[in-house]
Amino acid sequence: MASAGGAGRGGAKGGKGEGSLAYRAWRQYLLQLQQHPLRTKMITAGCLAGVSDSVAQKLSGYQKIEKRRLFLKMLFGFAYGGPFGHYLHKILDYIFKGKKDTKTIAKKVLLEQVTSSPLNNVLFLFYYAYVVERRPLKEVKVRVQKQYPSVQLSAWMFWPIVGWINHQYMPLQFRVIFHSLVACCWGIFLNLRARAMSLKQA
Repeated sequence: MASAGGAGRGGAKGGKGEGSLAYRAWRQYLLQLQQHPLRTKMITAGCLAGVSDSVAQKLSGYQKIEKRRLFLKMLFGFAYGGPFGHYLHKILDYIFKGKKDTKTIAKKVLLEQVTSSPLNNVLFLFYYAYVVERRPLKEVKVRVQKQYPSVQLSAWMFWPIVGWINHQYMPLQFRVIFHSLVACCWGIFLNLRARAMSLKQA
């Protein structure tokens, strides 16, 4: 009986241990985010970019994951997406002094959409065609000119809502993480769109 009771108690402890593992991992992540914010955001953005591309490749019909493409997409998230978002939100909070009233949030979203949104989409389309697909520069320019208007129009229909939620409800340290999570889905959309355009032009 004692043995059975001990096993039961051990099982309960094991269950708590399994539950607390995720909790400890989350606490450690928050600690890293606090102590090393830029590095943590870079790694998070890179990993989520990898998830995004893996899903996009599977949805596009790839039998095996193209490792080179996956690495390059993760590199883009790590080297550009994470750092850009980190400093963008710090600058916006500095400009607007951390205010969260409706008028200020509207100004933040507007400024974001007329500056960073066009830049991010142009860079992504260029990077995807020139670096990932290794197309000639002349062809890349033509492709970007053709694809950019519709991609940017789609972005302006979607990202302002995300930006509003981000600035309204997310603390400063979580804004890049939230943006990266949504960008994971957005990246799938852009990948599939670029793939569809490639097939049309083939």
